[in-house]
Amino acid sequence: MDWDLAKWIEDGGVFMWPIIACGVLGATISAERVIFLFLRASVHAPALLAQVQRDVLAGNVDAALTLCNAESAAVLPRVLKAGLLRAGRPENEVRDALEEATLEITPLVQQRIPYMTTLANLCTLLGLLGTIQGLILSFHAVAEASAEARSTALASGIAVAMNATFAGLLVAIPVLAIHAVVAARANRILDEVDHAAARLVNLLNAVKAQAETARAPHEG
Repeated sequence: MDWDLAKWIEDGGVFMWPIIACGVLGATISAERVIFLFLRASVHAPALLAQVQRDVLAGNVDAALTLCNAESAAVLPRVLKAGLLRAGRPENEVRDALEEATLEITPLVQQRIPYMTTLANLCTLLGLLGTIQGLILSFHAVAEASAEARSTALASGIAVAMNATFAGLLVAIPVLAIHAVVAARANRILDEVDHAAARLVNLLNAVKAQAETARAPHEG
């Protein structure tokens, strides 16, 4: 039997349309977050940190800055750049710069992710409303419709109940699944940023201490 999408939506009742709207919005947010977190904002953190460390230990901070500028769309290089620009300055200035950069990128990483759970829950509740509406129609059919029209009205009410429930879950489940993936990715990116910031502070402190040690005999 051929499946008629338009008839299926129509049979599902008035709550099908807000469910579809939530589904479109959820798909849009999901696609945007996946593209941003897995492609634009992401970078191979171990390789980047290793190269930055080599450049800084070699005394070539400019090369490390150039490397970060080349990956300017990703969030980790933006944070590292803020610290590298304070190379040679007191530790508290380096930490403040890194913390400020982290605070700037955190909303970019986490934005719109909470909307996904809200939309999924909303779709589930709208599906439940459609189910209740369908059951009410079914009860009215049994209580009020004539014997000839009772089976048709009962079938219509059951269709509203089942279609709305199915549509709500059909939208909610994928959105929740994608939310789990993007939320985990966002947390991983922020953890990488925190780890890299701490490593950069230690690295710059070590380089500064070496430079001061090397200068001490000449000054003496």
